[in-house]
Amino acid sequence: MNRTRAILASLRLANSVLSTRLSSTPSVSIEVTRFSSSHLSFQPRSPLSTNIHQGLHFSTKPNSLLQLILTNDWSDELEAALDEFNSALTHETVIYVLKKIDKDPKKASSFFNWAREENGFNPNSPVFSFMLRILANKATMKEFWITLREMKELGFYLDEETYYTIHSCFKNDKMATDVVALTHFYRRMVEENAKDSIARKVADVVLRDEWGNEIEKELDDMNIVLSDNLVIRVLKELRNYPRKGLKFFDWAGKCSCSSYKHNTVTYNALVRVLARHDSIAEFWSVVGEMKGEGFEMDIDTYIKVSRNFQKFRMLEDAVKLYEFMMDGPYKPSEQDCSLLLRSISGADTEDLSLVFRVVNKYEAAGYSLSKAIYDGIHRSLTKVGKFDEATKIIETMKNAGCEPDNITYSQLVYGLCRAQRLEEACKVLDEMEANGCRPDIKTWTILIKGHCHANQIDGALMCFSKMLKYCEADADLLDVLMNGFVGQNRIDGAYKLLVEMVNVVHLRPWQATFKLLIEKLLEERKLEESMNLLKLMKKQNYPPYSEPLVLYVSKLGTVEDAKEFLKALSVKEYPSIGAYIHVIESFLEEGRHSEAQDLLYKCPHHIRNHPKVSELFGTKTKA
Repeated sequence: MNRTRAILASLRLANSVLSTRLSSTPSVSIEVTRFSSSHLSFQPRSPLSTNIHQGLHFSTKPNSLLQLILTNDWSDELEAALDEFNSALTHETVIYVLKKIDKDPKKASSFFNWAREENGFNPNSPVFSFMLRILANKATMKEFWITLREMKELGFYLDEETYYTIHSCFKNDKMATDVVALTHFYRRMVEENAKDSIARKVADVVLRDEWGNEIEKELDDMNIVLSDNLVIRVLKELRNYPRKGLKFFDWAGKCSCSSYKHNTVTYNALVRVLARHDSIAEFWSVVGEMKGEGFEMDIDTYIKVSRNFQKFRMLEDAVKLYEFMMDGPYKPSEQDCSLLLRSISGADTEDLSLVFRVVNKYEAAGYSLSKAIYDGIHRSLTKVGKFDEATKIIETMKNAGCEPDNITYSQLVYGLCRAQRLEEACKVLDEMEANGCRPDIKTWTILIKGHCHANQIDGALMCFSKMLKYCEADADLLDVLMNGFVGQNRIDGAYKLLVEMVNVVHLRPWQATFKLLIEKLLEERKLEESMNLLKLMKKQNYPPYSEPLVLYVSKLGTVEDAKEFLKALSVKEYPSIGAYIHVIESFLEEGRHSEAQDLLYKCPHHIRNHPKVSELFGTKTKA
């Protein structure tokens, strides 16, 4: 069937289940005035200077070094220019540069080799691990295996987190041979380290009891040769016991049996361990101590810690950490700022202070607000219903040369729907069209979902009908509508729409959508419709969702229902022996022995005579 006929059929169906119409009201204006608001504590600034000596400042001038690497292909001439930076590179600088060029593995590998061979940089375990993650792709497999072997030869250990990250990359890229080789390499490394794992032995001592003189004496008596690598590995072993990790760290730093001193590498390892709810006070104490000792948090540590804070909704700490890093030499990227703003806007809070703290710190570093940053501010404003301020942000964004797009408008639609200002939300899409920005499927889905959440299913269907004139529905949108229908107990309407979208528009619903509707239909004792959906699932190559139907048939169905169900299960002439056994056994468990007997008599000959069926039935009848 051609596309036009499919759309018209869907429109007819949507209109057939409408019971009410939305009345028209004035639109929410998206024309904006010049930005000025007491709620917003920052002001737009001029673009960041292109002078490479302005902005970041490092003891070894890596900002200039970074600019050279970013703006030139790797060559002998570039290496000659880099050689002018005759100061030894620090751990933090190497990590920072690698992070900036991690999308160019070849260049990252060349820089890594230059740093080691020409600059005299000695990579540690975290740098090796970071480098391996960059090299884990098809274009640089030779460099990957060379680096991994070098890492092992230098006595460094491939940690579990790095292994699983790289393993996942290889699997996603369908690099089966490398998956096998990496797994073999890692297991062998684990076995070799297990034979003489000092780190594991130290961790066992630390975990045995509360920290005290006895623990310290036992560690002293072990005569451990402390090193960065050993400290890092012990901290990894203690990562689920952050306070014990801190006790070990303090002991290692003052151990009388060794001249070992902590450095930026071990401090970074410690703050990763402490970045949790139950040790956040210790985290900030160590961050301050680290800064006082002249060490910096490297950018890889920052990203991991910040994402951990965001994941567990420790947003105050995430913002405080962002401010800390922006005051230092290794500043987070624009993307890091945008992701943090997104996390804040997704939190269940109406406090905008965190948003403006992030933005103010971003601007204070000399950066101009980008489209992504403006969207981050706009998202938070619309979510809490501050539409006047959101309008001014759009105007400021336009004046800065950033035109609003589907992302911007979708945020406004979401906010209006959240405030149950549905008619205004609908008008936003008309305004979009007028401004030359056609709503995409995501914008329509947000609008329709907003109607469903407000229990305005008829309004959702009107939007759906209008949408079909411009773009095709997808499985996500259909799932939104199904949940809306189910929430209003309009199961028949949901069933009709789902069947129509599959048979006429040829949309492939989510498996979960089928499952939800089958369950709801059975609650309404609509077995025939449920079995029809079971057949549609098979046509979509989904495994049939049979268990609810088995339970329904065994409790309330007839033998003929059971036969129809078994027939619906398979595209073959007969379903599997297991399906017959399951249905017969369910009848028997419900005490419906006569129905089980009748079904057995109506089964095909090869089923009745199967040993498993005979055994099952005989056992049940004797009981």
